[in-house]
Amino acid sequence: MKVSTVAVLVLALLLGGCTWFRNLGKKDNVEPPTPLAESFTPTLSVQRAWTGSAGKGPDRSGAPMVPAVADGRLYVADVAGNLSALDAATGKRLWNVHSGKRSGAYWRRTDTSVRWSGGPTVAGDLVIVGGLDGQVGAYAAADGAERWVVTVSSEVITAPAVSGDTVIVRSNDGRLHGLDIGDGSRRWVFDQGVPPLSLRGNSAPRVSNGLVVSGFDNGKIVAVNIADGSQAWTQTLGLGEGRTEVDRLADVDGEVVVDGGEVFAAGYRGIVSALYSDSGRTAWQRDLSSYAGVTVAGNVVAVVDDEGNVWAFDRQSGANLWKQDQLKYRWLSSPAAQGGAIVVGDVEGWVHWLNAEDGKLIARERLGKNPIAGKPVVDGDTVYVEDSEGRLGAWRVAR
Repeated sequence: MKVSTVAVLVLALLLGGCTWFRNLGKKDNVEPPTPLAESFTPTLSVQRAWTGSAGKGPDRSGAPMVPAVADGRLYVADVAGNLSALDAATGKRLWNVHSGKRSGAYWRRTDTSVRWSGGPTVAGDLVIVGGLDGQVGAYAAADGAERWVVTVSSEVITAPAVSGDTVIVRSNDGRLHGLDIGDGSRRWVFDQGVPPLSLRGNSAPRVSNGLVVSGFDNGKIVAVNIADGSQAWTQTLGLGEGRTEVDRLADVDGEVVVDGGEVFAAGYRGIVSALYSDSGRTAWQRDLSSYAGVTVAGNVVAVVDDEGNVWAFDRQSGANLWKQDQLKYRWLSSPAAQGGAIVVGDVEGWVHWLNAEDGKLIARERLGKNPIAGKPVVDGDTVYVEDSEGRLGAWRVAR
């Protein structure tokens, strides 16, 4: 990527990337999105199931919203304070709750309506979501009844994680919070700090065998013991070096995958790596800079790099399998795996399916004209996507 393009991208993400996304290609120092091939013939049958709305989209907040699906329902939240459950098959709204003023014994009082920005996450009979003013709320999955709302130290712009009776929340000030799932009370806080300059975004925490794994703004990926919040191990994935803060910018904001005793992650201006989840020891690593992160499809680890190229590496050895460059500069979302396909959204509202074996484009559909920054959500043969204005789409893959 050209230096001027990097600078524009970084500053845009710091200030809320969606505004910049809408102006992509209108500035001389930003590469325009690679045009899509007009003669493209899909080889995978994809049918639109429904379209709808999650409410007011994240837009300038720079907090990509991602739906959650469980038990035939799709749960969505918006920056106007609405939390909703939809029928996952039809998009019909089943319930909606709007959050206003809240207070708590331990946490500071909030004086304005909640602006949801992280999640939601479904855990058993609860839906848990985070807000731009640091709120974390738990609601009944059945009808949206409020269970508790508390406030942590900074905004929450990524989905919480749940392990047993602990809710883990990543706040934008470099902290992980362990909360009691029963009432939201604090159990522990792990603080990694924040450098002077970082990308706008956070890595969603992932849980595995008593550990929570998360990327941080200093280019490190850290595993923390869920029981007490103590550090288990750390590894560096972002390797930014130079004379200025922009030159030294290194971040782990993209999707992290914990699967089968391994952690797969990538850093901005750094490396993509496979780590053993119990120790953090490196299984393999490759030089690659990514803001979007990784996904795993069988024996393939797919990564979106910082120019929008999609790469695939062998899960066992890290050997390079293929590179797809036809989506370059389309500023792709975090990738998702759907059977033998890799799914990504782009800056112009397109959803692309790639063959995981060879990287060939096999299908594409368009949600609208707004950027898709949040990771597509896969549930069996269905993919759910939300764009920056809150528009929702569901597509089914024919087998």
